[in-house]
Amino acid sequence: MSDYHLAQLNIAQLKYGFDDPELAEFVARLEEINALADESPGFVWRLQTEAGDATAIDFFCPEYLVNMSLWRDVESLRDYAFRSAHKAVLARRHEWFERMEEAYAVLWWVPAGNIPSLEEARERLDCLRVEGPGPRAFPFKQIFEPG
Repeated sequence: MSDYHLAQLNIAQLKYGFDDPELAEFVARLEEINALADESPGFVWRLQTEAGDATAIDFFCPEYLVNMSLWRDVESLRDYAFRSAHKAVLARRHEWFERMEEAYAVLWWVPAGNIPSLEEARERLDCLRVEGPGPRAFPFKQIFEPG
């Protein structure tokens, strides 16, 4: 077992209100896709409320959805995000979310057993936006090793 887990944060700006019919298909798939993450090899933890998702968490601003999770390694997260049923939802993101010009997703390593806070996640995203990829904050396209 590694001494580190991979943390990921991604935010998305809604095109529509959460109750809007245009978002209905996305909302209908949330439980399925979250359950898929929970059951995926290498999954460690995900941000959620008692309802089982993070849609009610208003941390960045009201029209943003936040997703944060921990994974055993990069390959586990990559398999879930790009090689499972999640890929079909991801392919349709432009139907439901605004296109964002600046970084909206960030990865970083945390010591195994630690759960990052939303404040830390925001700092990592800001770091990526301001400083670019580095060991403290990086995108999928430029992975840095832990430690």
